[in-house]
Amino acid sequence: MTLRLLLVDDHRLFREGLRALLSYQPDFEVVAEAGDGESAINEALRVRPDLILMDIDLPGAVDGVAATSAVTTRLPGTIVIMLTVHDDTDRLVDAFKAGAQGYLVKSIRSEDLVRRLRGAAEGDAILPRSVAARILDEFRQPGRPAAVPSLTDREIQVLELVSRRMSNKEIAAALIISEHTVKNHMKNILARLQVANRREAAAFGAAQGWFQPK
Repeated sequence: MTLRLLLVDDHRLFREGLRALLSYQPDFEVVAEAGDGESAINEALRVRPDLILMDIDLPGAVDGVAATSAVTTRLPGTIVIMLTVHDDTDRLVDAFKAGAQGYLVKSIRSEDLVRRLRGAAEGDAILPRSVAARILDEFRQPGRPAAVPSLTDREIQVLELVSRRMSNKEIAAALIISEHTVKNHMKNILARLQVANRREAAAFGAAQGWFQPK
């Protein structure tokens, strides 16, 4: 299976470097590029990529976070990975809330970038351990208990499949349970973790190390 990519960065030289690197990979195909947020949205809707590498700091009125929100709202099946020069917790939390599945620092080694993109395509959340705790702290709302909530083994199984971007119907088939049971599990998971949606729950579980890395 070929992973179709959209590259979004305002530095043409950086985009060209990424394209050159990824063109050597047999399972990657760069189908479009963009240099600003508005173009990123338009190109995403035009080519409907499997994965977008999105610079978090884009020029103009639509930055990387806003573009991510627009894309994931209209193309929920598209994976968005943020690109950043350095770890900025506040901005990264905004990006995760906007629908990003992970982020990569631009200084990453080429072989690590390729490996993590392949992992993201398989459903892995790209959330380095060095910032996982800080991301989780930001996800916690005022008044939320500091102790990490516990889930049942079955709920963790469901959450792991959610992290792979599977629907309730697909999860039900994989675990040989009813779709109604999956919905009940999700209701309990969101309540126990005190998060707003499936994406936040999956990010929480991945950061806690509840899922085995691929």
